[in-house]
Amino acid sequence: MDAQAVLAGLDPEQRAVAEAVRGPVCVLAGAGTGKTRAITHRIAYGILTGRMVPQRVLALTFTNRAAGELRGRLARLGAAGVQARTFHAAALRQLTYFWPRVVGGEPPTILKSKIPLVADAARACSMSPGRTELREMADEIEWAKVTQHRPEDYAAAVARAGRRSAASVVDIANVYAMYEQLRRERNLLDFEGMLELTAAILTEHPEVAREVRAQYQHFVVDEFQDVNPLQKLLLDTWRGDRDDVCVVGDPNQTIYSFTGATPAYLLDFTRDFPDATVVKLVRDYRSTPQVVRLANDVIGQARGEAAKRHKLDLVAQRADGPAPDFAAHDDEVAEAEDVARRARALIEKGVPAREIAVLFRINAQSEVYETAFAALDVPYVVRGAERFFERQEVRQAVFALRGAARAGADAETDGTGLVRTVRHVLTGVGFSERPPDGSGAARARWESLAALAQLAEDMAAENPRAALPDFVAELETRAAAQHAPPLEGVTLASLHAAKGLEWDAVFLVGLTEGMMPIVYAETPEQVEEERRLLYVGVTRAREHLTLSWALARSPGGARGRRPSRFLDGLSGRTSTPSPAPVDRAKRPRRATGPQPCRVCGRPLTAAVERKLGRCEDCPSELNEDVLLALKDWRAEVSAEQKVPAYVVFTDATLQAIAERAPGSLEELAQIPGVGRVKLDRYGDAVLNLCG
Repeated sequence: MDAQAVLAGLDPEQRAVAEAVRGPVCVLAGAGTGKTRAITHRIAYGILTGRMVPQRVLALTFTNRAAGELRGRLARLGAAGVQARTFHAAALRQLTYFWPRVVGGEPPTILKSKIPLVADAARACSMSPGRTELREMADEIEWAKVTQHRPEDYAAAVARAGRRSAASVVDIANVYAMYEQLRRERNLLDFEGMLELTAAILTEHPEVAREVRAQYQHFVVDEFQDVNPLQKLLLDTWRGDRDDVCVVGDPNQTIYSFTGATPAYLLDFTRDFPDATVVKLVRDYRSTPQVVRLANDVIGQARGEAAKRHKLDLVAQRADGPAPDFAAHDDEVAEAEDVARRARALIEKGVPAREIAVLFRINAQSEVYETAFAALDVPYVVRGAERFFERQEVRQAVFALRGAARAGADAETDGTGLVRTVRHVLTGVGFSERPPDGSGAARARWESLAALAQLAEDMAAENPRAALPDFVAELETRAAAQHAPPLEGVTLASLHAAKGLEWDAVFLVGLTEGMMPIVYAETPEQVEEERRLLYVGVTRAREHLTLSWALARSPGGARGRRPSRFLDGLSGRTSTPSPAPVDRAKRPRRATGPQPCRVCGRPLTAAVERKLGRCEDCPSELNEDVLLALKDWRAEVSAEQKVPAYVVFTDATLQAIAERAPGSLEELAQIPGVGRVKLDRYGDAVLNLCG
């Protein structure tokens, strides 16, 4: 391939990047604008015109996958031999090469995980933190190291940054100091130390610096908005006083500030290099005009001087598509069921399951979607996080609950006793009534355990006589039922895990205040990062986009949640939204006031009473034969479909059907627990049994 052929097919802005073969160059690249295409063609064009030598180019990325993609694209463009590596891989290569010459002796062992050493450091400080606290401490030590703060100034740095942690700042500082002491004594090196030591060797040994700088003369850094201070230090050390560096990034996609990343280096690039060539890529080839318009609306509301100084308004290049849909739901279960139904409809229309994604703010939100997709036989895969029942804290909780059940821990047989027992057991593995401060591992663990506690409440409402063995059996049944085909499925992922990916259809779920922005985003800077996180989610969609929220957590709960403030004023939605109308056949409810008992008229408050439509002690005309027939039918269906029986219908729903004896689909639809999907799938069979 010749140089001119490399330029063919590039749009004017991409071509400007490709032809700017000498630095400094700053490429501000919006989502879907072809930044990887632009920088790979720039490198290839520089090599094919003789202005770059492949072995003298160092292209830096943040993941091995991205580095491999760069190498593959460059090879296809006739530019093989370029060193495309992560910061850590490049540093380790140099450290290994120069260690015998400048240090000598046994090289340090690279730590694969900080947690074992943090545990030793904590014990040396007379502390006994649990695994969650150890992860929290490890995260904080990593943040301190990448932002170049030592143990003695950690507390002051935390205060300046406005960080919050579930662990004591003093305890973390003490463990951090001991961690560093043990690391040196044991000749260990963590990933941050790897970068720091490489920079130190180059600084302290001029001959090493000359050799490295002779080797690497051209630098390209992708995702420059995610560079942290330690990575920037190493890049500057590699570069020396030269300015042949090309940086690429999108300030609108800065979502990793909590790890120490900062967009300041990208935003201030022209201050460091006043003569830099700046190119903005704004032609969006990924998404339809409707999705692009919404993305621009989301980020257009961003506040702060930096946002205004480097605003990128995307310009759609694709044909029109459907308008983004906004959907309000009574509760999280209804939201998940609707998303699963919509996903199944897309699949039936020809959209591959692998081209559909459900994106949420925290991993703990996945469980209700796993359940909803399993109930509709929609295949799914969980990306960027363990499946709910495979998470360590969930496994520990289930193990503890199983042991308590064997020991006969729940002497009380009423539903209130079940809830108390489950909460007591969960307390032993780290659950508390109030969530911990901070946004790290401790919060994620608490969310998982809180989901188990809520599940116990739901089960007690459905069956007041449920005991702990019943709850454990329910957990095991759910875990077994949620295994999905591994090769093809709808992606369930957190918004952070979705960065860099794209799908034909995207569902952004759980968009309520307290979740988006997350409750612990308190400063203006933290809130703006949450806005950028939503922007990242919107720009993952090529064509179909749905944004949804639930007004209550659980069915029958108080509908007191508010939609995210980020939704105000968006295209297709008013600034003061009202709940979307709910199909009565799907989720029937009274317009105002509590549901009355159909026998005595007393307001019903318990979930099981609302499902039955009467007080538990009010008389009913239960047809025992119909109920037994319904249960036999449910057992056959659950076995045939390989789903738990409750997925078909719960016991309370079957009892309500047997009591009311519906004579038509319309009457059947009025019974809580009979949604539109179940009405379509099972309605005729149920009516035949009732007749």
